Amino acid sequence: MTAHHDPARLYAITELADEVGATPRAIRFYEAKGLLAPQRAGSTRVYTYRDRARLLIILRGKRLGFSLALIQKYLELYDADPSRRVQLPHLLSGARQRIAELEAQRADLEVTLDELREIEQLTLDAMRQMGVPPPADGA
Repeated sequence: MTAHHDPARLYAITELADEVGATPRAIRFYEAKGLLAPQRAGSTRVYTYRDRARLLIILRGKRLGFSLALIQKYLELYDADPSRRVQLPHLLSGARQRIAELEAQRADLEVTLDELREIEQLTLDAMRQMGVPPPADGA
């Protein structure tokens, strides 16, 4: 990602994609979902610095596991409330919910790993009792 911070700059879709590390296809998808609304210069999409900022928010939200609906709600609040008085509590609530989801997933993964390790050990013990050597690669 390069450091272009010129608010007057306009981007073609491939320039914006390169700038933020996304694909043009992903950008078109977010546009189709109503998350981005680029201007048009003829048939060419032209993205503003604001579109770039919105795309970075979208990409970060997706990376953190937020749904597109939640990201869209956040962007709507961002547009409607420049003071961010409504947006920030909404963001906090979404972050806390996502933390809880990830903590639950981590607990589930730990249980699954414990069960698999037990199966691994039982299998190795059974193989030893039968005189079958374990595979050299651990598989």
